[in-house]
Amino acid sequence: MKLLVIIPTQLERDALERYFTVEHIPSETQIIGKLSVTYYASLTITVATGGLGKTQFAVHTQHLIDAGNWDLVICAGAAGSLVDHLAVGDVIIATETVEHDIRKIGGQPSPRFGSSEKVVELYRTIAEAVRPFAVHFAPIASGDEDVASAERRKDIHARTMARAVAWEGAGAARACRFSNVPFIEIRSVTDSADHPGVVADFKKNVNLAMGNIAVMVIALAKHFHSV
Repeated sequence: MKLLVIIPTQLERDALERYFTVEHIPSETQIIGKLSVTYYASLTITVATGGLGKTQFAVHTQHLIDAGNWDLVICAGAAGSLVDHLAVGDVIIATETVEHDIRKIGGQPSPRFGSSEKVVELYRTIAEAVRPFAVHFAPIASGDEDVASAERRKDIHARTMARAVAWEGAGAARACRFSNVPFIEIRSVTDSADHPGVVADFKKNVNLAMGNIAVMVIALAKHFHSV
């Protein structure tokens, strides 16, 4: 099972790859198309940087899809919580990615991109063994903005029923739908998305969040290697 894990920023990617290093998982640097990636041969995981925002992320995702042969694409990164019961470091496995910042006249619903049902169900099993952080299964909202007020947080949650919000997921989901490649978004909470200090919270908590995502990615890869 060849997994492509695409991460928005270098800061998030570095944090995830540090966890792989701590776990003594050997890696090598490769070039795929125009992009430098990290390949973990023992788990057949390739990690790449997607860039900030939906459009740049979609470009990188499509480029990597065209240059490779992937069984699953994972968009992985930090997120803001849209509900009060999520804690910093909690992981959200997206049941779907909702593009919240497309606002059409007449109140038409936001575009939604379903995750791979097979992978979601596998994660429901895998999550039972994960500790000490919580794993949630819910929609993730995607839009090109830092959500940093209680009012905006409430509005996005009400329109999408998502539990977390981030930038890039819809860009990756669109590229995967176009190319008919299975997709899932995995995020971990770094902030509460309800105050102006969310960027500082992101920087403070990104190592914890990406370490927890690394746990989930490695668990999925090990499952596929065991069957």
